[in-house]
Amino acid sequence: MDFTDDAIVLSTRRHGEANLVLSVLTREHGRHLGLVKGGASRKQRAALEIGNALKVTWRARLEEQLGTFTVEPVGTVAAILLDDPLRLAGLASACAVADMVLPEREPHEDVYRATAALIAEITDGGAWPADYVRWELALLASLGFGLDLSRCAVTGDTAGLAFVSPKSGRAVSRAGGQGYADRLLPLPYFLTDPQARPDCDDLLAGLRLTGYFLDRHVLHGPQVKGSATDRRMEARSRFIERLAAAR
Repeated sequence: MDFTDDAIVLSTRRHGEANLVLSVLTREHGRHLGLVKGGASRKQRAALEIGNALKVTWRARLEEQLGTFTVEPVGTVAAILLDDPLRLAGLASACAVADMVLPEREPHEDVYRATAALIAEITDGGAWPADYVRWELALLASLGFGLDLSRCAVTGDTAGLAFVSPKSGRAVSRAGGQGYADRLLPLPYFLTDPQARPDCDDLLAGLRLTGYFLDRHVLHGPQVKGSATDRRMEARSRFIERLAAAR
């Protein structure tokens, strides 16, 4: 059993004194774990920081085994962002969320491409927080829980969309939501207008929206369990706190 693939580092954890268990998002094989022998050494550790691009080869005697990775560094990210706490927090959040919600060994090439594009935006320092919110929306869609923000679920209108139903995940216009707007989730306008320039409050509203549906549909799934879930959610919470502090 073996394959070679492009990969993005999502997380690592120690295994014994010298080794690491590496979690990566691969282009063709989804989220995949493997043992990196000697991965805790100073020589290898720098290549295994979150967000880094690798070429990985996975080998195992049986397919169901953890297996081992050999890795070849392709591009570094985290070291570039050390002096920018907000961008570093955004990177950490994206890697933690992907690591937490993607089923192991289930191919999601769309998520790989979207994650690589988001990391490039974070590294370049453009309008990446809006892209981060859209990335979480796309992640939900890839997992089968996409929101329908194309038209109002009540009136059928495509204009004036202002809310999202917490039950159906469908958009609702301001007119369609009259009388029960307090039971709906705010829909930030930048999620329906690609040309919009959101402010910090809009971005935070977008993160509350995606966070609601991640929590409802994904975070209680069989692949998400244990105290590690809390630690990974902390990365997302820290990103939101830093973004709010940047107002």
